[in-house]
Amino acid sequence: MIAALGCLLGLGLILAVSPLLWPRRADAALRPSPRPVRFLHDRLTQAGLHEVSVPMLAVVSVVLGIAAAAITLAIVPVLALAATAGVCSGVAPTVAVTARARSRRASQRTIWPDLVDHLVSAVRSGLSLPDSVATLSLVGPPPVRDAFTAFERLYRATGNFALGIDDLKDRLADPVADRVLEILRMSREVGGSELTTVLRNLAAYLRQEAALRSEVVARASWVVNAARLGVAAPWIILLLLSTRPEAASAYNSATGMAIIVGGLVVTMVAYRIMIGIGRLPEEQRWFR
Repeated sequence: MIAALGCLLGLGLILAVSPLLWPRRADAALRPSPRPVRFLHDRLTQAGLHEVSVPMLAVVSVVLGIAAAAITLAIVPVLALAATAGVCSGVAPTVAVTARARSRRASQRTIWPDLVDHLVSAVRSGLSLPDSVATLSLVGPPPVRDAFTAFERLYRATGNFALGIDDLKDRLADPVADRVLEILRMSREVGGSELTTVLRNLAAYLRQEAALRSEVVARASWVVNAARLGVAAPWIILLLLSTRPEAASAYNSATGMAIIVGGLVVTMVAYRIMIGIGRLPEEQRWFR
């Protein structure tokens, strides 16, 4: 336990002096972020955690993993089980953020048809495209009003519609929003009289898609719940067995560690397969 506390103290000191030891270079902001970083950034945005950065999430994951491993080792003296607890606790923040992002996206999927209808009404009333988008900060659903308010402020300050659209796409981080906003950008740049027709057709398609996804998710929810139960049950039993001294001694052997590591790998693979069967694939952001 003392060694674990020492590791946490050392990690905290390294994080405190890291800006001085490894300052950010001026050209770092110009390079595109790696794909995992973009994925986590989108997940944090979709979860409504705009103030949390990817490095902050990584630090929380590392600290939580080390703390969980230390606590497990203090309660159950099995090295492989403590390492497993550390790994699982380390990925727990990312899993929680992903679950929250999926929940928010599922709830927001039903509001986009209404948002598109508001856009159609604003355009048909004679408002310009920037003003039509800005009205969503007043009449749009509460979960997305802040993003459209930020768009309105940015457009009033710069007068650049394309810049405001890019900022809005980054704030929403939603594939449906990307499609709608790219349609508006194209209409703004090349013109055309079919914008309202295209938006009405898109709203009808989004309603049908949301209804179909809801029906499929409701039918397949038992598969996801069964996968979660199947993952948790054997590890709870293993934790209870490891409280006995003879079981702890057996699991600390090379064979016991191999069994635990093999069980962890099999559990992860089986869980991913079950989730892949029971969950619809997520729509990707093709218009970033």
